[in-house]
Amino acid sequence: MSQTKPLPATVRRWAEQRIGPVVTVRDASHDWDRSRVWELQGAGGARRYVKVSPSEKFFTRETRAYRHVVPALGPSRAPHLVDSRAQDLALLLTAVPGTPAPGLGLTPGAWRAVHRQAGALCARLHEAGDLDRADRAEAEASLEAAADGAEKHLARAGDRLTADEQQMIRDHAAQLRRVGPVPVGYIHGDNQPRNWLWSPAGLALVDFERTRPAARVQDLVILTVTEWLDHPDREQAFLQAYGRALTPAERHALRCLTALDAVNCLAWGPDNNQPEVTARGRRTLDRLMRENRT
Repeated sequence: MSQTKPLPATVRRWAEQRIGPVVTVRDASHDWDRSRVWELQGAGGARRYVKVSPSEKFFTRETRAYRHVVPALGPSRAPHLVDSRAQDLALLLTAVPGTPAPGLGLTPGAWRAVHRQAGALCARLHEAGDLDRADRAEAEASLEAAADGAEKHLARAGDRLTADEQQMIRDHAAQLRRVGPVPVGYIHGDNQPRNWLWSPAGLALVDFERTRPAARVQDLVILTVTEWLDHPDREQAFLQAYGRALTPAERHALRCLTALDAVNCLAWGPDNNQPEVTARGRRTLDRLMRENRT
């Protein structure tokens, strides 16, 4: 575990100006260095969260998402933005009920219920509002942008990949550029169970710093290489609630995107002491290499 991170005094003062005196502060960050989130409890027991974004880009994305995209999820399905403070990259958020799904020891049936609700919420997010001209251009260029990142990830991963694996990544990046039109919209960007809060009230989504206009299928990559790989019943539950089957172009894009996710994991995971991320990348890469040989 990383060390407990103190809430900056300036951010605490700002938060207290909006919600009143804070009685207790709990570090609620993810276990990586750039994650900075705190749970605040007031004198009356009300809870709020403060998040300090890791970069200006993420701060801009998340504040925009909370103002213009997240409301489409509906009441209690995501936090609400109370206020933001650009000079500290800070967001003040309401709390929503629930606990991250991976820590609950859910039964197979409960996991299917979680994925069913996740599919429905993901569909709402993907269809939230009409894209303006700039957002549509960004979304329609998102697959090519993902392909453009392949060489950067390969360079960072270095000799963690063999020459054959590097070529396979390049082949999938080239295929991704030729996929053709796919549905676009606003995506969550980190759509996985650690950002799904489950409670008797149902499912809520959190952490929208990567929310952006993109090909909708990009929101399914992490699920494809983790949850759904070993539990196809969860994929079926998700897609049934999502409301439609993936198009052939989306299926092709998804395979290419999993290859790029693998090299990204093998570049980022070891450098950031994240063995689970590293293992995810290695497992995906090994599976794709086996499939290429058959």
